[in-house]
Amino acid sequence: MTFIESLHAAWAKNNSLLCVGLDPDTAKFPAHLQGRDDAIFEFCKSIVDATADVVCSFKPQIAYFSARRAEDQLEALIAHIHEKHPGIPVILDAKRGDIGSTAEQYAIEAFERYGADAITANPYMGRDSAEPYLAYKDKGVILLCRTSNPGGSDLQFLDVGGMKLYERVARLVASEWNTTGQCALVVGATFPAEIARVRELTGDMPLLVPGIGAQGGDIEATVNAGKTKNGTGLMINSSRAILYAGKDENFGLAARKAAIETRDAINQFR
Repeated sequence: MTFIESLHAAWAKNNSLLCVGLDPDTAKFPAHLQGRDDAIFEFCKSIVDATADVVCSFKPQIAYFSARRAEDQLEALIAHIHEKHPGIPVILDAKRGDIGSTAEQYAIEAFERYGADAITANPYMGRDSAEPYLAYKDKGVILLCRTSNPGGSDLQFLDVGGMKLYERVARLVASEWNTTGQCALVVGATFPAEIARVRELTGDMPLLVPGIGAQGGDIEATVNAGKTKNGTGLMINSSRAILYAGKDENFGLAARKAAIETRDAINQFR
């Protein structure tokens, strides 16, 4: 299946719009994992195994692995997800943005080395920066549009021919870049009005929505603003609130409880 097909299947099978972000901060790991060479893999594996039946996707953030020289653990983690939880798509959160042969190498890294089903990317350098990823017809490309960080408005609210820049990105991706149906957009949960505007501009294109949980985004407002007519269309990401719900050897069970609570809170408004 393609990334988009897998996503639709996971929405239905698990009755979930929840995406669990895998941002492993070793300083927050339970004591029994501290000092282990494979701590990052074991921590993330436990989270994955505890939550795979209540999510629509997983999103490992590459910086947390590469900063600790744990790229091999990221490879092993994605392979584990595909083997033990087939059908749950994996989004490599790398926010790549480059052109030509460099972008091609990033695509090889994401899709061939790591085996990710989709990648986050920065659209600032234009369509040719996305084309190396789009060349992998079964993969997804999730482009930054309206981000949840406070400084996002510095550029994303600039007027571009009567539209805000983020609106231009949404329309451009939906109307010109998404010819093969592989694209999705990142829109932060802290701005429900902009989620609604992006949904208006893009039809049923999937939206990756970070910012609920520890970042304070409102679940009801997010779902109402971004859901499609059939109550899907969203990958609502939560990371810290789920990963660090527990602090002892039972952290996987605590993560599962937090994930179920988050999924159910989202489903109230579908």
